[in-house]
Amino acid sequence: MPRTADGSAGDADYGVIARDYTDHRVPDPRIARAVHAALGGARTVLNVGAGAGSYEPVDRDVTPVEPSASMRGRRPGHLAGAVDAAAEELPFGDDSFDAAMATFSVHQWQDLHRGLAEVRRVTRGPVALLTCDPALVRGFWLDEYAPEVLATEASRYPAPDVLAAGLGGRVETVRVPVPLDCSDGFNETYYGRPEGLLDPGARASCSAWSFVGDDVVARFTADLTRDLADGTWDERHGHLRTTPELHGSLILVVSEPD
Repeated sequence: MPRTADGSAGDADYGVIARDYTDHRVPDPRIARAVHAALGGARTVLNVGAGAGSYEPVDRDVTPVEPSASMRGRRPGHLAGAVDAAAEELPFGDDSFDAAMATFSVHQWQDLHRGLAEVRRVTRGPVALLTCDPALVRGFWLDEYAPEVLATEASRYPAPDVLAAGLGGRVETVRVPVPLDCSDGFNETYYGRPEGLLDPGARASCSAWSFVGDDVVARFTADLTRDLADGTWDERHGHLRTTPELHGSLILVVSEPD
């Protein structure tokens, strides 16, 4: 798959997605703590598909890799500039880093197995992947309104056992709860705040929406707007408005070398 004019290496064009991304995809500190804990005592960290720098620890030496020029341009000044490269061809020697991380990135890699092998090649210690379990993606009210979106997500995320096989070593997969007031606007963030997904910018910051047609978006917004106005959504799902956290599809896959 050729890279886009922006340099995006996956199936989504981050030259478009980047426009509103940092307004809605603000890293949540509770999720960050889980990612950072998985890195152990690593001092040097590789971040693959680093984007605008979400979840990069500021107290370690991080080397970001990001193929999209638009996303590299969204990185704040206090973070290191990103290397223009993709997961499948990392320009580093063997065992260059104490640890590696990737957050909401593996589903964008053109060749997953090659990318995982490359990450393991350049990493001495743990590899931590924040991603979603495709088997759990559709267990969320959004499937009632836009099943095409979640079907797209489920088809793009690699299964945990595939990630484990590609990384090797001792692998643990843990579910990461999504807080009710989560600041990182992926789809499940809005489990108890459905009005948030009526914002076009919020939807644009979740790549799965870029794969569905305008007819799907129009139907979704009309149906959800109606059901919020007449109380239907709250009759079905109103308990979620006060549910402190969602144990949904968000997972952390951590590989430690043998």
